Formats: sequence, structure tokens, C-alpha cells
Amino acid sequence: MRLTRRSTLAAALATGLPLGFPGLADAQASGQVVVGTWGGDYGDLLASNIDKPILAPKGIEVLQDVGPQDPRKTKLIAERASRRGSMDVCCLSDVDMFTLAQQGVFEPIEEGRIPNLAKAIPSLKRPYSAPHIYSAKVILYNPAKVTTAPQSYADLWDPKYRGRVGLVDILHLQNMEAASLAAGGTEHDYEPGKKKLMELRSLDVKIYPSNEALAAALKSEEVWLTIMWLARGFMWKKSGIPVEHAVPSEGATSICFEMSVPKNARNRAGALAYLDAALDARAQTAFADRMGYAPTVTDAQLPPELARQISLTPEQQAKLRTPDYEYIAKNQVALIDFWNKEFKR
Repeated sequence: MRLTRRSTLAAALATGLPLGFPGLADAQASGQVVVGTWGGDYGDLLASNIDKPILAPKGIEVLQDVGPQDPRKTKLIAERASRRGSMDVCCLSDVDMFTLAQQGVFEPIEEGRIPNLAKAIPSLKRPYSAPHIYSAKVILYNPAKVTTAPQSYADLWDPKYRGRVGLVDILHLQNMEAASLAAGGTEHDYEPGKKKLMELRSLDVKIYPSNEALAAALKSEEVWLTIMWLARGFMWKKSGIPVEHAVPSEGATSICFEMSVPKNARNRAGALAYLDAALDARAQTAFADRMGYAPTVTDAQLPPELARQISLTPEQQAKLRTPDYEYIAKNQVALIDFWNKEFKR
């Protein structure tokens, strides 16, 4: 039986349940859900661990709107005045999600309508999104060339590594934050990092246009050290690239990939069901095993060896830093200008 708006209202009145009652919302979750997301392994894992095993049996058909995140952001902004948007669920990184949330694009997240959200790590929760997967920014190094594991971001500035440090261009903000921490600053102000980056430039640091290009440089041993997400290092190591990771003494910084529901989503109930399924412990464990991203929910139990490779120790977790989203949003244009016009030139 199809629940119409009128029959839903009648059911709520007859049972005395509030319209936002989770059980009633779940009963309405059906139909087609369009998810704006990335392709590749991420899209495949969504399909094989969320879309098909959890949502298809509930009558929810998932369509992936695959593409890079910048066009996805542009689409959300262009459609925000429309009554019906083209996406029911939007996947973005934490920094981009914060920026768009400030423009009033997303529905507030109500924990009562997403049961699995109660199990999420508190520090990863946002009022406008659900945390899907996360990792930490660490130092990756070639153990055959760097025989003593780095202890600090500042170790990358050691002259003995001249010409052997590589950075990826697309992580310009993350690199600037790391440089600031190496200079004794904080994640709330990248200014100390500017001078530090210019020092690294004088040590012949190499800049690569993509993660894939950096991976090739690590594999060929053109570079020995870099700053990268732990999850990415896990995947590279599995593919045969000679890297180990070191958590910097300054404290690792988190990266979280999140999911939100646009205010003009066509299928809100289905979108909320999707967010709940994404936080299911089974799906979270599958992402950890394939991509190396740690679960965002506390009931996802990883095999000990996998947990050792992709998770932080309790002591490292206690020092985990969260990006200052507000600082980045206010200063992003100026920071990118410095990176492109002064550091890279």
C-alpha cells in the first residue's frame, strides 16, 4: 500500500503519534533516492554495501549522481531556490559541507529520525550532516630511505631530505595547516605556516598535481616523505607502494566525509533512511576494509590487525585536531592565492 500525504496524516491522528515519529518516517521511506557522490571505489562501495543489501529490500532504489565535488557544490547552490532539487543526499568533505551549510542549503539533522546517528563519535557530529567515514592526516614515509620514523611535521624540514619531500597540490589547505603546526602555530591560524612553506620550497620540495601522481613518485622512490591521509596510505601500501605512517607529535587532524539532505530534496524520508544505512556497522566495516577509512560509529568492530593499520591509539585520538571550518571559510581565497602565487611560482 502506498502512503500518501493524506493517509499519513490520518495514520498519525489515529495513533496519536507526532508527524516526526521515527517509526512512521521509516514506513514512508521508499521510492527513488538520488545520491550526489564520487565514483570509483567510493561509489562501488556505496552500491555494494548500502544501496543493494540494506536499502533495496526496503523498496528504495538508489541512483548515483556521480561527479567531482566542485560541480556538485555548484549544482546545490544553483538549485537552492528551486522547489525540487536534483539530489536527495549530498556527499562532500567536511570543509565543503560546512561552507555550503552556512548558505542554508541543508536540512537540519534530527537524531531521532536517524537511529544509527546515536552511535556516532560525538566529535564528528554536525547539526547539518551525518559523518560517514573519517581518517587522520599523518606523515607517510619510505622506511627503506627514512630509517628513523618521523616524530613531527617539522622533520620534513630536515635538510637531509632535500628534494625528497613531496606534497600534493589538491591538499593545499591541509599542507598549509601542517606547516603552521610545524612552526609552532595552530589550526586556527595558518599565517605561521606561510614562512615555513617558503623554507620548504628552498629545500626543493616537489609538488604533484594529484594523489595518483604523488603515489607514482613514492613508488619510484623519487620522494620519500609526504603529508597525507592515513586511509590513502593504507590503500597505497596494499597496492605495493613502500610506505609506513607516523602520527605527528603535534596531533593528527581529522578528515571526515559527510552526507547531508538538501532542503529541496524530493524524497526526504528516503534520504534519511540512506543516512541511517550509511552508519550501519556492516557498511562501515566494509569501507574500512576496502578504503582504510575508520568507522564513525562506535558499534563497528574491526579485526585487530586492520584497526592497527587505520586507527589511532587512545592517546593519539585524544590529540586529534578538528579543522577550523570557520577560519578556512573566511580565509580560503587568500590562502589559495598564497599557495598558487607565492609558494608554487
